[in-house]
Amino acid sequence: MKKLLVVLTMGVFLQACIVSTATKAVTTVAKAGIGVVKGTVKGISWAVSKANGKIDKDRLNGTWKLVGIYNGSFEEYSNERQPNVSFQSFCNETESILIFKSKKDKFQPLHCADSKENWVKYKFDFGKNPSTREKENYIEYNGKNYITIIDVSNKNLVLEGYLINKDMHSGKKLYLFEKK
Repeated sequence: MKKLLVVLTMGVFLQACIVSTATKAVTTVAKAGIGVVKGTVKGISWAVSKANGKIDKDRLNGTWKLVGIYNGSFEEYSNERQPNVSFQSFCNETESILIFKSKKDKFQPLHCADSKENWVKYKFDFGKNPSTREKENYIEYNGKNYITIIDVSNKNLVLEGYLINKDMHSGKKLYLFEKK
């Protein structure tokens, strides 16, 4: 009888632990999912939220391949019903590349790999972006041009602004890059 009572008590205790752990896991996932936009662009899965606080500028360093462009701001994109079908491709058979040299504070865009543009000096800053009037990570280049850095990880880079010269008059765009 004692053995049966011990087995039943242990069973109830273990079940309570399992339910408690599952509840914590679901709550943690729900908290992490707030403000995160997930999608798949050209078979590449990604999830991004706007960075809180200053980003280390050395994380920009390297070669980034343009995966897709969204016609609109990050805020508009985060409200999109089908974010994975909203990105457009820019180049048909070639790729657009963005090379950052963060130690020298310069970048070089290569649009559709057909023409090399000159290196562009930039100033990385975290503060009130003059173009959006919000506190965020941004790059200032060529005087009064600004690109907002939404987020950067070891795999993905998301920028918002006017990066490609011929798109300057067609509104703000969201650019998704993958580390090359």
